Amino acid sequence: MSLNKFVANKARPLPVIIMADTSGSMSVDGKIDSLNQSLRDMIKSFSQEGRSRAEINVAIITFGGQAEVHLKLTPAYQIEQMQELNANGGTPLGEACLLAKKLIEDKNIISSRAYRPVIILLSDGHPTDDYSAAYSELVNSERAQKATRLALSIGADADDSVLGDFSNDIEAPLFHAKNANEIHRFFRAVTMSVANHSKSQTPNQPIKLDFAEIGEGELVEDDFDLDF
Repeated sequence: MSLNKFVANKARPLPVIIMADTSGSMSVDGKIDSLNQSLRDMIKSFSQEGRSRAEINVAIITFGGQAEVHLKLTPAYQIEQMQELNANGGTPLGEACLLAKKLIEDKNIISSRAYRPVIILLSDGHPTDDYSAAYSELVNSERAQKATRLALSIGADADDSVLGDFSNDIEAPLFHAKNANEIHRFFRAVTMSVANHSKSQTPNQPIKLDFAEIGEGELVEDDFDLDF
């Protein structure tokens, strides 16, 4: 038998895309500091995971004053240092949605062999631009419909109607963080769930976003990765 039969398969990318509100209100009560620490911890954890089946890739899109790709989609183990997020300006969610749609639909960036992405939208306020059309384009795009979409509402002033419509998990349409500590807790649960799933024997099975292992919380089931 040819030795070629035993050549190991290359790990398939598992994209994790963060859409982060970095408007001025995120500077209050330690929210932006907690988000920065949460993202650093997440990337560090992902970078230490094995890559036999899935290679976790991370991208960060920020929207505060203007929307921009803060971190292009990069294998987590290649990210040596994340540039700090700064909070200022308004909340241009529509601009962020257009950037996210462009990223997720670009097959030169996310190949057809990738597992379906995880997209996380978080905000502590209301959109300040005319976001509706761009928002609809994103959530109704072919790949975003197949993605696992999670939403985090921060504080009492977030637009829960917008965030709730973003999530596609029927059992957990929206997560809430009342304070900065709960932002970190949410990201810890996401990190553990994605990391565990990336090395599972059945990476096409649903994941479970499990808060029970890190403190008070609930167990949430969520669809995860299938081929595009």
